Amino acid sequence: ADAVDPAKLRIRTWHNGELVQDDTTEELLFPFARLVADLSQLLTLEEGDIILTGTPAGASVARPGDVVEVEVSTGDSSSGRLVTRVEEGTTAFADFGAQPKADDVQREEAYGSREAAGLAPVEAAAVGHVLAAELKAKLESVCTATLSSQLRKRGLNNVSIDGLSATRPDKRVVGVARTLRYVPNREDLFKTHGGGFNAQKQAIDSVNEGEILVMEARGEKGTGTIGDILALRAQIRGAAAIITDGGVRDFSAVAAMDMPTYYSNPHPAVLGRRHIPWDTDITIACGGTTVQPGDIIVADSDGILVIPPVLAEEVADDSIAQEREETFISEMVAQGHSVDGLYPLNAAWRTKYEQWEADKVND
Repeated sequence: ADAVDPAKLRIRTWHNGELVQDDTTEELLFPFARLVADLSQLLTLEEGDIILTGTPAGASVARPGDVVEVEVSTGDSSSGRLVTRVEEGTTAFADFGAQPKADDVQREEAYGSREAAGLAPVEAAAVGHVLAAELKAKLESVCTATLSSQLRKRGLNNVSIDGLSATRPDKRVVGVARTLRYVPNREDLFKTHGGGFNAQKQAIDSVNEGEILVMEARGEKGTGTIGDILALRAQIRGAAAIITDGGVRDFSAVAAMDMPTYYSNPHPAVLGRRHIPWDTDITIACGGTTVQPGDIIVADSDGILVIPPVLAEEVADDSIAQEREETFISEMVAQGHSVDGLYPLNAAWRTKYEQWEADKVND
Protein backbone atom coordinates (compact mmCIF):
# COMPACT_ATOMS: atom_id res chain seq x y z
CA ALA A 1 0.00 0.00 0.00
CA ASP A 2 2.89 2.38 0.70
CA ALA A 3 3.96 2.08 -2.95
CA VAL A 4 0.56 3.22 -4.24
CA ASP A 5 0.04 6.90 -5.03
CA PRO A 6 -3.60 7.70 -4.07
CA ALA A 7 -3.66 10.46 -6.69
CA LYS A 8 -2.83 8.06 -9.54
CA LEU A 9 -5.44 5.36 -9.21
CA ARG A 10 -7.42 4.36 -12.28
CA ILE A 11 -11.00 3.18 -11.87
CA ARG A 12 -12.96 1.40 -14.59
CA THR A 13 -16.53 0.14 -14.58
CA TRP A 14 -18.21 -2.28 -16.96
CA HIS A 15 -22.00 -2.59 -17.23
CA ASN A 16 -23.03 -5.87 -18.82
CA GLY A 17 -19.57 -6.10 -20.38
CA GLU A 18 -19.53 -2.55 -21.77
CA LEU A 19 -16.91 -0.11 -20.42
CA VAL A 20 -18.94 2.83 -19.11
CA GLN A 21 -16.49 4.56 -16.75
CA ASP A 22 -12.76 5.13 -17.09
CA ASP A 23 -11.25 7.84 -14.90
CA THR A 24 -8.49 8.52 -12.38
CA THR A 25 -8.33 9.92 -8.87
CA GLU A 26 -6.42 12.90 -10.28
CA GLU A 27 -9.86 14.25 -11.27
CA LEU A 28 -11.19 14.30 -7.70
CA LEU A 29 -12.22 17.75 -6.52
CA PHE A 30 -10.69 16.95 -3.12
CA PRO A 31 -7.79 14.49 -2.70
CA PHE A 32 -8.12 11.50 -0.38
CA ALA A 33 -5.96 13.12 2.30
CA ARG A 34 -8.28 16.13 2.41
CA LEU A 35 -11.35 13.91 2.65
CA VAL A 36 -9.89 11.89 5.52
CA ALA A 37 -8.73 15.03 7.35
CA ASP A 38 -12.11 16.75 7.04
CA LEU A 39 -14.10 13.70 8.13
CA SER A 40 -11.75 13.09 11.05
CA GLN A 41 -12.75 16.45 12.50
CA LEU A 42 -16.32 15.18 12.84
CA LEU A 43 -15.97 11.47 13.63
CA THR A 44 -13.45 8.73 14.23
CA LEU A 45 -12.62 6.71 11.14
CA GLU A 46 -11.99 3.07 11.95
CA GLU A 47 -10.61 0.10 10.08
CA GLY A 48 -13.13 -1.16 7.54
CA ASP A 49 -14.98 2.15 7.18
CA ILE A 50 -15.94 3.15 3.62
CA ILE A 51 -15.94 6.74 2.37
CA LEU A 52 -18.35 7.37 -0.50
CA THR A 53 -17.12 10.13 -2.82
CA GLY A 54 -19.52 10.03 -5.75
CA THR A 55 -18.72 8.50 -9.13
CA PRO A 56 -17.01 9.46 -12.40
CA ALA A 57 -18.94 10.39 -15.52
CA GLY A 58 -20.75 7.54 -17.22
CA ALA A 59 -22.99 6.39 -14.37
CA SER A 60 -26.36 5.13 -15.56
CA VAL A 61 -29.12 2.78 -14.43
CA ALA A 62 -28.65 -0.87 -13.49
CA ARG A 63 -31.60 -3.26 -13.42
CA PRO A 64 -32.07 -6.62 -11.73
CA GLY A 65 -30.07 -9.21 -13.64
CA ASP A 66 -27.43 -6.73 -14.85
CA VAL A 67 -23.76 -7.38 -14.09
CA VAL A 68 -21.53 -4.54 -12.86
CA GLU A 69 -17.73 -4.98 -12.74
CA VAL A 70 -15.28 -2.54 -11.13
CA GLU A 71 -11.48 -2.55 -11.26
CA VAL A 72 -8.99 -0.22 -9.56
CA SER A 73 -5.43 -0.23 -10.90
CA THR A 74 -2.17 1.68 -10.82
CA GLY A 75 0.89 0.77 -12.84
CA ASP A 76 1.25 -3.02 -12.80
CA SER A 77 -0.99 -3.43 -9.75
CA SER A 78 -4.69 -4.18 -9.98
CA SER A 79 -7.50 -5.05 -7.62
CA GLY A 80 -8.91 -7.41 -10.21
CA ARG A 81 -12.53 -7.05 -11.20
CA LEU A 82 -15.14 -6.94 -8.47
CA VAL A 83 -18.18 -8.57 -10.10
CA THR A 84 -21.67 -7.80 -8.77
CA ARG A 85 -24.94 -9.12 -10.13
CA VAL A 86 -27.85 -6.77 -9.44
CA GLU A 87 -30.73 -8.43 -7.58
CA GLU A 88 -34.22 -7.19 -6.76
CA GLY A 89 -34.45 -6.26 -3.08
CA THR A 90 -36.85 -8.17 -0.86
CA THR A 91 -36.59 -6.15 2.36
CA ALA A 92 -38.54 -2.92 2.75
CA PHE A 93 -36.73 0.24 3.82
CA ALA A 94 -37.02 1.14 7.48
CA ASP A 95 -39.31 4.05 8.25
CA PHE A 96 -36.50 6.25 9.60
CA GLY A 97 -33.62 8.12 8.03
CA ALA A 98 -33.40 9.56 4.53
CA GLN A 99 -35.60 7.69 2.08
CA PRO A 100 -34.81 7.19 -1.63
CA LYS A 101 -36.34 9.93 -3.75
CA ALA A 102 -36.55 10.30 -7.52
CA ASP A 103 -38.56 12.63 -9.73
CA ASP A 104 -38.98 12.65 -13.51
CA VAL A 105 -36.07 15.06 -14.01
CA GLN A 106 -33.72 12.73 -12.14
CA ARG A 107 -35.04 9.71 -14.04
CA GLU A 108 -34.49 11.48 -17.35
CA GLU A 109 -30.94 12.46 -16.37
CA ALA A 110 -30.14 8.94 -15.16
CA TYR A 111 -31.42 7.17 -18.26
CA GLY A 112 -30.17 9.80 -20.71
CA SER A 113 -33.55 10.63 -22.27
CA ARG A 114 -37.24 10.71 -21.45
CA GLU A 115 -37.86 7.87 -23.89
CA ALA A 116 -35.29 5.59 -22.26
CA ALA A 117 -36.76 6.40 -18.84
CA GLY A 118 -40.22 5.38 -20.01
CA LEU A 119 -41.58 8.92 -19.63
CA ALA A 120 -44.04 10.62 -21.93
CA PRO A 121 -42.42 13.04 -24.41
CA VAL A 122 -42.46 16.75 -23.65
CA GLU A 123 -45.29 18.48 -25.45
CA ALA A 124 -44.30 19.92 -28.82
CA ALA A 125 -43.85 23.65 -29.29
CA ALA A 126 -42.50 24.06 -25.80
CA VAL A 127 -42.33 27.84 -26.02
CA GLY A 128 -45.79 28.09 -27.53
CA HIS A 129 -44.98 30.14 -30.64
CA VAL A 130 -46.22 29.16 -34.09
CA LEU A 131 -45.30 30.88 -37.35
CA ALA A 132 -48.31 31.04 -39.67
CA ALA A 133 -47.66 29.58 -43.11
CA GLU A 134 -48.84 32.76 -44.88
CA LEU A 135 -46.53 34.99 -42.86
CA LYS A 136 -43.63 32.61 -43.36
CA ALA A 137 -44.19 32.68 -47.13
CA LYS A 138 -44.16 36.49 -47.10
CA LEU A 139 -40.89 36.62 -45.17
CA GLU A 140 -39.33 34.03 -47.47
CA SER A 141 -40.20 36.18 -50.49
CA VAL A 142 -38.08 39.17 -49.43
CA CYS A 143 -34.40 39.59 -48.62
CA THR A 144 -32.92 40.55 -45.27
CA ALA A 145 -31.59 43.81 -46.72
CA THR A 146 -35.16 44.96 -47.33
CA LEU A 147 -36.39 43.69 -43.98
CA SER A 148 -33.52 45.52 -42.29
CA SER A 149 -34.59 48.79 -43.94
CA GLN A 150 -38.14 48.34 -42.71
CA LEU A 151 -37.00 47.52 -39.18
CA ARG A 152 -34.80 50.60 -39.19
CA LYS A 153 -37.81 52.75 -40.14
CA ARG A 154 -39.41 51.46 -36.95
CA GLY A 155 -36.40 52.39 -34.84
CA LEU A 156 -34.88 48.90 -34.66
CA ASN A 157 -31.21 49.00 -35.62
CA ASN A 158 -29.71 46.36 -33.32
CA VAL A 159 -31.55 43.31 -34.61
CA SER A 160 -28.87 41.56 -36.66
CA ILE A 161 -26.78 38.58 -35.55
CA ASP A 162 -23.34 39.60 -36.80
CA GLY A 163 -19.99 38.02 -37.54
CA LEU A 164 -21.11 34.50 -38.47
CA SER A 165 -20.59 32.29 -41.50
CA ALA A 166 -23.12 29.86 -42.97
CA THR A 167 -22.70 26.26 -44.05
CA ARG A 168 -25.46 26.85 -46.63
CA PRO A 169 -25.25 30.51 -47.69
CA ASP A 170 -27.42 29.68 -50.71
CA LYS A 171 -30.44 29.02 -48.50
CA ARG A 172 -32.97 31.55 -47.22
CA VAL A 173 -34.19 30.48 -43.80
CA VAL A 174 -37.23 31.63 -41.81
CA GLY A 175 -38.21 30.17 -38.45
CA VAL A 176 -39.14 30.73 -34.83
CA ALA A 177 -36.30 31.05 -32.31
CA ARG A 178 -35.60 28.56 -29.55
CA THR A 179 -32.68 29.50 -27.32
CA LEU A 180 -29.81 27.83 -25.45
CA ARG A 181 -27.31 29.56 -23.17
CA TYR A 182 -23.77 28.43 -22.42
CA VAL A 183 -21.90 29.90 -19.45
CA PRO A 184 -18.11 29.90 -19.01
CA ASN A 185 -16.76 26.56 -17.85
CA ARG A 186 -16.14 26.15 -14.14
CA GLU A 187 -15.02 22.64 -13.35
CA ASP A 188 -17.19 22.04 -10.30
CA LEU A 189 -20.31 23.28 -12.10
CA PHE A 190 -19.53 21.27 -15.21
CA LYS A 191 -19.63 18.13 -13.08
CA THR A 192 -23.23 18.93 -12.10
CA HIS A 193 -24.50 20.45 -15.35
CA GLY A 194 -22.24 19.22 -18.13
CA GLY A 195 -23.00 15.52 -18.23
CA GLY A 196 -26.03 13.38 -18.92
CA PHE A 197 -29.12 14.83 -20.54
CA ASN A 198 -27.87 18.38 -20.10
CA ALA A 199 -29.38 21.65 -21.33
CA GLN A 200 -27.69 21.33 -24.74
CA LYS A 201 -29.15 17.88 -25.36
CA GLN A 202 -32.54 18.95 -24.00
CA ALA A 203 -32.61 21.86 -26.43
CA ILE A 204 -31.63 19.66 -29.37
CA ASP A 205 -34.09 16.95 -28.41
CA SER A 206 -37.03 19.35 -28.07
CA VAL A 207 -36.55 21.58 -31.12
CA ASN A 208 -39.56 21.28 -33.39
CA GLU A 209 -40.10 21.40 -37.12
CA GLY A 210 -39.39 24.84 -38.55
CA GLU A 211 -37.77 26.18 -35.38
CA ILE A 212 -34.27 27.64 -35.24
CA LEU A 213 -32.03 26.88 -32.27
CA VAL A 214 -30.02 29.98 -31.34
CA MET A 215 -27.07 29.53 -28.97
CA GLU A 216 -25.33 32.07 -26.77
CA ALA A 217 -21.63 31.19 -26.65
CA ARG A 218 -20.36 34.71 -25.81
CA GLY A 219 -18.41 34.81 -29.09
CA GLU A 220 -15.96 32.28 -27.60
CA LYS A 221 -14.02 30.72 -30.48
CA GLY A 222 -11.88 28.27 -28.51
CA THR A 223 -14.13 25.22 -28.68
CA GLY A 224 -17.07 23.63 -30.45
CA THR A 225 -20.65 24.29 -29.37
CA ILE A 226 -22.32 21.79 -31.71
CA GLY A 227 -21.06 18.66 -33.46
CA ASP A 228 -22.27 16.26 -36.11
CA ILE A 229 -24.41 13.93 -33.98
CA LEU A 230 -26.43 16.64 -32.23
CA ALA A 231 -26.72 18.64 -35.45
CA LEU A 232 -28.04 15.53 -37.17
CA ARG A 233 -30.56 15.05 -34.37
CA ALA A 234 -31.77 18.64 -34.85
CA GLN A 235 -32.07 18.08 -38.60
CA ILE A 236 -34.01 14.85 -38.10
CA ARG A 237 -36.41 16.70 -35.79
CA GLY A 238 -37.03 19.24 -38.54
CA ALA A 239 -35.08 22.23 -37.25
CA ALA A 240 -34.80 24.98 -39.84
CA ALA A 241 -31.28 25.96 -38.73
CA ILE A 242 -28.80 26.20 -35.88
CA ILE A 243 -27.18 29.53 -35.03
CA THR A 244 -24.23 29.82 -32.65
CA ASP A 245 -21.76 32.63 -32.06
CA GLY A 246 -19.24 29.97 -31.03
CA GLY A 247 -17.37 27.20 -32.81
CA VAL A 248 -18.54 24.07 -34.63
CA ARG A 249 -16.74 20.74 -34.39
CA ASP A 250 -16.99 17.83 -36.85
CA PHE A 251 -17.26 20.68 -39.31
CA SER A 252 -17.13 18.74 -42.58
CA ALA A 253 -20.05 16.55 -41.50
CA VAL A 254 -22.08 19.50 -40.22
CA ALA A 255 -21.41 21.49 -43.39
CA ALA A 256 -22.61 18.59 -45.54
CA MET A 257 -26.07 18.60 -43.96
CA ASP A 258 -29.11 20.12 -45.67
CA MET A 259 -29.92 22.07 -42.51
CA PRO A 260 -27.88 25.30 -42.41
CA THR A 261 -25.67 26.05 -39.43
CA TYR A 262 -24.46 29.60 -38.77
CA TYR A 263 -21.23 29.67 -36.79
CA SER A 264 -18.19 31.66 -35.77
CA ASN A 265 -15.46 29.18 -36.72
CA PRO A 266 -14.62 25.47 -36.91
CA HIS A 267 -12.87 24.07 -33.82
CA PRO A 268 -12.01 20.48 -32.87
CA ALA A 269 -12.38 20.78 -29.07
CA VAL A 270 -15.37 19.50 -27.13
CA LEU A 271 -17.88 21.81 -25.48
CA GLY A 272 -16.49 21.40 -21.95
CA ARG A 273 -13.20 23.10 -22.82
CA ARG A 274 -14.87 26.50 -22.55
CA HIS A 275 -18.59 26.09 -21.82
CA ILE A 276 -21.26 24.66 -19.56
CA PRO A 277 -24.71 24.16 -21.14
CA TRP A 278 -26.84 26.02 -18.62
CA ASP A 279 -30.43 26.76 -19.58
CA THR A 280 -32.90 26.89 -22.45
CA ASP A 281 -35.74 29.01 -23.80
CA ILE A 282 -34.67 32.22 -22.08
CA THR A 283 -33.58 35.61 -23.40
CA ILE A 284 -30.00 35.33 -24.67
CA ALA A 285 -27.34 37.32 -26.53
CA CYS A 286 -25.99 36.02 -29.84
CA GLY A 287 -23.75 37.78 -32.33
CA GLY A 288 -24.22 41.17 -30.70
CA THR A 289 -28.00 41.22 -30.39
CA THR A 290 -30.71 39.95 -28.06
CA VAL A 291 -32.83 36.94 -28.99
CA GLN A 292 -35.96 35.78 -27.19
CA PRO A 293 -37.82 32.50 -27.59
CA GLY A 294 -40.53 33.10 -30.18
CA ASP A 295 -38.64 35.81 -32.09
CA ILE A 296 -38.74 35.31 -35.84
CA ILE A 297 -35.36 34.65 -37.45
CA VAL A 298 -34.74 35.38 -41.13
CA ALA A 299 -31.38 34.54 -42.69
CA ASP A 300 -29.98 34.71 -46.21
CA SER A 301 -26.67 35.47 -47.91
CA ASP A 302 -26.74 39.05 -46.55
CA GLY A 303 -27.05 38.09 -42.90
CA ILE A 304 -29.33 37.11 -40.03
CA LEU A 305 -32.16 39.24 -38.63
CA VAL A 306 -34.23 38.94 -35.46
CA ILE A 307 -37.78 40.24 -35.94
CA PRO A 308 -40.15 40.86 -33.01
CA PRO A 309 -43.28 38.75 -33.66
CA VAL A 310 -45.64 41.69 -33.10
CA LEU A 311 -44.02 43.57 -36.01
CA ALA A 312 -43.50 40.67 -38.38
CA GLU A 313 -46.72 41.00 -40.39
CA GLU A 314 -46.44 44.72 -41.14
CA VAL A 315 -42.70 44.49 -41.76
CA ALA A 316 -43.28 41.66 -44.24
CA ASP A 317 -46.05 43.55 -46.08
CA ASP A 318 -44.04 46.77 -46.31
CA SER A 319 -40.95 44.86 -47.42
CA ILE A 320 -42.90 43.26 -50.26
CA ALA A 321 -44.13 46.71 -51.32
CA GLN A 322 -40.59 48.12 -51.10
CA GLU A 323 -39.17 45.38 -53.29
CA ARG A 324 -41.89 46.02 -55.88
CA GLU A 325 -40.80 49.67 -56.01
CA GLU A 326 -37.16 48.65 -56.27
CA THR A 327 -37.95 46.29 -59.14
CA PHE A 328 -39.44 49.26 -61.01
CA ILE A 329 -36.46 51.45 -60.13
CA SER A 330 -34.03 48.78 -61.36
CA GLU A 331 -35.87 48.55 -64.66
CA MET A 332 -35.69 52.33 -65.09
CA VAL A 333 -31.98 52.41 -64.25
CA ALA A 334 -31.39 49.60 -66.74
CA GLN A 335 -33.11 51.76 -69.37
CA GLY A 336 -30.57 54.52 -68.73
CA HIS A 337 -32.44 56.86 -66.36
CA SER A 338 -30.56 58.84 -63.70
CA VAL A 339 -31.16 57.92 -60.08
CA ASP A 340 -31.81 61.59 -59.29
CA GLY A 341 -35.46 61.71 -58.24
CA LEU A 342 -35.84 58.05 -59.11
CA TYR A 343 -34.15 56.53 -56.08
CA PRO A 344 -35.99 57.20 -53.87
CA LEU A 345 -39.10 58.01 -55.89
CA ASN A 346 -40.12 61.66 -56.11
CA ALA A 347 -43.71 62.64 -56.92
CA ALA A 348 -43.26 62.46 -60.68
CA TRP A 349 -41.57 59.10 -60.64
CA ARG A 350 -44.11 57.76 -58.14
CA THR A 351 -46.90 58.55 -60.58
CA LYS A 352 -45.02 56.58 -63.24
CA TYR A 353 -44.49 53.74 -60.77
CA GLU A 354 -48.20 53.58 -59.96
CA GLN A 355 -48.98 53.39 -63.67
CA TRP A 356 -46.36 50.64 -64.04
CA GLU A 357 -48.07 48.73 -61.23
CA ALA A 358 -51.48 49.15 -62.84
CA ASP A 359 -50.13 47.87 -66.14
CA LYS A 360 -48.68 44.82 -64.36
CA VAL A 361 -52.06 44.06 -62.80
CA ASN A 362 -53.83 44.40 -66.16
CA ASP A 363 -51.31 42.09 -67.77
